[in-house]
Amino acid sequence: MDSSIRRGSLEMIVAMLISGTIGWFVLVSGQPVLEVVFWRCVFGAGALLGICASLGLLKSGVISRGAVLLAIVSGVAIVGNWVLLFASYSRASIAIGTAVYNVQPFLLVGLAAVFLGEKITLAKLSWLGLAFVGMLAIVSAHGNGQSSGSDYLLGIALALGAALLYAIAALIIKRLSGTPPHLIALIQVSTGIVLLAPWVKLGGLPTELPALASLLTLGIVHTGLMYVLLYSAIQRLPTALTGALSFIYPIAAILVDWFAFGHRLAPLQWLGVALILLAAAGMQQGWWFRAPVKAAPSPCD
Repeated sequence: MDSSIRRGSLEMIVAMLISGTIGWFVLVSGQPVLEVVFWRCVFGAGALLGICASLGLLKSGVISRGAVLLAIVSGVAIVGNWVLLFASYSRASIAIGTAVYNVQPFLLVGLAAVFLGEKITLAKLSWLGLAFVGMLAIVSAHGNGQSSGSDYLLGIALALGAALLYAIAALIIKRLSGTPPHLIALIQVSTGIVLLAPWVKLGGLPTELPALASLLTLGIVHTGLMYVLLYSAIQRLPTALTGALSFIYPIAAILVDWFAFGHRLAPLQWLGVALILLAAAGMQQGWWFRAPVKAAPSPCD
């Protein structure tokens, strides 16, 4: 396997494992959605600013004006993705919102085929389909007994919107190949601060230690660290492999739910985990069914 693909795969896996804990920290914070996203951007910007400064990425000439503009546009998409996804949880439940949101790899592959000319093979569609079936198995078992809420359809629409915005952001990031991912993430969260500042009460940080620690963790770990890993991986990996590895996120979320709240995995959930890991391995290793090659007829035939 190419060393760049290997490194990108490892970065993507770590980023998805970190992502799996986001929901828990959002709930512990107890803050409104817009404020959670705003403070995530603020603390994330602080962490990323330090990273960029230490790496010497704040000098002129490191990033072109065109790249800055693309990063800003992707930042609008990412911040909108956070807001819509978090808002969908209270309307269609976390389980349903997560299930709908995880159609984003399919949207990403489709957008890449339309705008980047990337080929969609039967093998790619099959592995992505298998991973999607595994994700649905996890969510369907995890969601038993959960109320859909009166705003169910709105929640579904919000989660779909979040998935589309993520796919758009990922597509733009692929156009930024060669641009330091640290700078991309810094520009994105800075864009989020500007967008959300008018809607947030400044000085409204919670005084309770668990809530404040949750917001700090969301900014430093789930934004500063996680998005540097994520964008570096997206730039290194084929779109289809990025989509397959992103299904690790629901696995991580299920495991966090198990350890944090004592919710044990049902057999159907374990089946879903196995299917997702199989799909990710199959995509990464290029496994597929191939027809046997027929031997050429000899001159004597």
